[in-house]
Amino acid sequence: MHAITIPEPGGPESLVWAEVPDPQPGEGEVLVEVAASAVNRADIMQRQGFYDPPPGASPYPGLECSGRVAALGPGVSGWAVGDEVCALLSGGGYAEKVVVPAGQLLPVPQGVDLKGAAALPEVVCTVWSNVFMVAHLRPGETLLVHGGSSGIGTMAIQLAKAVGAKVAVTAGTKEKLERCAELGADVLINYRDQDFVAEVKDVTGGAGADVILDNMGAKYLDRNVQALAVNGRLAIIGMQGGRKGELNIGTLLAKRAAVSATSLRARPLEEKAAIVAAVREHVWPLFAGGHVRPVVDREMPMSEAAEGHRVVEESGHIGKVLLVAP
Repeated sequence: MHAITIPEPGGPESLVWAEVPDPQPGEGEVLVEVAASAVNRADIMQRQGFYDPPPGASPYPGLECSGRVAALGPGVSGWAVGDEVCALLSGGGYAEKVVVPAGQLLPVPQGVDLKGAAALPEVVCTVWSNVFMVAHLRPGETLLVHGGSSGIGTMAIQLAKAVGAKVAVTAGTKEKLERCAELGADVLINYRDQDFVAEVKDVTGGAGADVILDNMGAKYLDRNVQALAVNGRLAIIGMQGGRKGELNIGTLLAKRAAVSATSLRARPLEEKAAIVAAVREHVWPLFAGGHVRPVVDREMPMSEAAEGHRVVEESGHIGKVLLVAP
């Protein structure tokens, strides 16, 4: 088969479409013939040499894919060759075939085409696990999403609205904010010329956000805590604004607030399987009802993954960039 390899860490040009050995499914695993994958920030970090795959994972980038089941490993039940699926991966999505633990497979949801389903596993599992399983967003509460036009952001808006929450978003252009509004965002904040702390306080009558989903990390840490409501929950899922920040414990105590930080890739298989099962139970029916949909900015051949990385690095997209296998 062919896959995107990284002979040496570096810029987008370091991604090489090359012939590699076919993977073979082991105990409890399924072989998927890939239809499409999607570009995630973690893939970019791996390409740069900053985010190695977990031990035993595929060395190729790609944290999600869609495709058809090609073979079943020993001990797998509930799936059949030919099933259309999408999958949460620890790596290997930028390839013509990938091996997936059976617990990380999902059927393609009703109303979504096979390629479009590649835009779902990583973002849906990230949003559901952080916003709902960890931060416990409830109907009537206010969610602030940083990077509202990203793949994560566009999914967070839709899921929060589906459960009856109010959604505020930050983004850097009028076009991106307009797309967020089309997806249901109630409060639109241009971070280039507006203070999100003041804006969130204003629209909540001084209370603040009940839950904040943050991809920036250190840069926004202090302001995020300021923007939290009493009993608020800050969920950190990225470090685009740095790794180390100063946390005002006094403010956190006064608000009886909480800060959590999670990642998906290195979690044990049983934890990933539990998240995937929760997504299938709670989120997949929303696709059938038309309440949630994948947001895809563009598709391109998987062999041109370098261009997909350039687009995402420049933040020149809304939603997900898909890489389509031959």
